[in-house]
Amino acid sequence: MNPLNVFRYVPLSVMRAVALFVAWIAILIPDLKIKRTIRINLRLAFAEFSEEECDCFTKAVIKNQALIAVESIKCWAMPPEWSIAQIDNVYNKEVFDEALANPNGMLAIVPHLGTWEMMNAWINQFGSPTILYKPTKNETMDEFILEGRQRLNATLVPTDASGVKAIFKTLKSGGFSIILPDHVPQPSGGVIVPFFGIETLSSTLAPKLASKTKCALVGLSCLRNDNNGFDIYCTKLDDPDLYARDMNVATKALNDAMEQMIRVCPSNYMWSYRRFKHLPNLGNPYKATNEQLVKYLKDNHIGSTQSVPEETQ
Repeated sequence: MNPLNVFRYVPLSVMRAVALFVAWIAILIPDLKIKRTIRINLRLAFAEFSEEECDCFTKAVIKNQALIAVESIKCWAMPPEWSIAQIDNVYNKEVFDEALANPNGMLAIVPHLGTWEMMNAWINQFGSPTILYKPTKNETMDEFILEGRQRLNATLVPTDASGVKAIFKTLKSGGFSIILPDHVPQPSGGVIVPFFGIETLSSTLAPKLASKTKCALVGLSCLRNDNNGFDIYCTKLDDPDLYARDMNVATKALNDAMEQMIRVCPSNYMWSYRRFKHLPNLGNPYKATNEQLVKYLKDNHIGSTQSVPEETQ
């Protein structure tokens, strides 16, 4: 038995309390690497933020990510019925139903926003999606996550050419898949287009699948509500540019769509992820010195040029 299955017996309220305590400790540590990453992302994506707004937003992001982490762990430990019971509302479900009925299949666009793991069980009520899965480096955690996801109807495929081929086949047969398209791809699998107004390397996988299959696209997110339950938001993605053969046009359209989804509740987005690793004229801002970063912001007319802590090893 995987030792992490112990979380099946720990109330979510207790796990959340521990998560908030850990987040509080993290906020107090001045040179924490995650805080520097968040601050750099905010300097790039929210140029209008003041220093005080940046501080408040950083604290909110750390708290939310701690909560999302334990909520995801609880999902993996529990049966699907438990996760479904946590969903209070599904907004614009008709958008999801319409996309699901498309004879060309459906591709769900799920950014790293909110507790997407909680939504998996809900989605799997409607069929057997094909989903890319990349093993984690920790063997115990990987086994735990796989056990949790294998309780669902999903077919897990590797994040390589064979997995992409499996998704393509699923869509061509009228089925559906789920993709988290806001990760940083290998240079061969992406193009440089704006995300939150910042030219950066962005994945072309979802746009290529949409262009080739003409599948329906729907944006999905799962956000914690004021009652500590969860609400699912379905967003219609029908911009013709999403299906463009020109990958620069299609990928920009997808980034714009994800940005609109994220702006609904931006502090629930995973801003600790190094999303802007590949920037023209700078490279990796997370490895840059403060002087290099300030110069980049100034040269590109990106908001404030306030400093951020230096990278620590």
